[in-house]
Amino acid sequence: MSTEPDAPPAPSGQLPVVTPARVLAGISLAVPVVALLWVSSYASLTPRLGGIPFFYWYQILWIPVSALFTGSAYLLLNHDARQRKAARGGAR
Repeated sequence: MSTEPDAPPAPSGQLPVVTPARVLAGISLAVPVVALLWVSSYASLTPRLGGIPFFYWYQILWIPVSALFTGSAYLLLNHDARQRKAARGGAR
């Protein structure tokens, strides 16, 4: 049994701030940032692709991949916003 008090319940009619869709959207936005800031994971010349060192083509590959992650985050947040609006009864 935990000695810490439980989190207070949300007041009736108030929607939770943290939802699974928002968590997934945050992760989707963080993945490209972490992948490109972790330079030691791709700081090498090999393997080459068409004569281009790995260091360069890996970063170029992340341009469309980042767009996909950003687009998925947008769709998740848009879907979450529609659900929240419907839960409030369509107000606002």
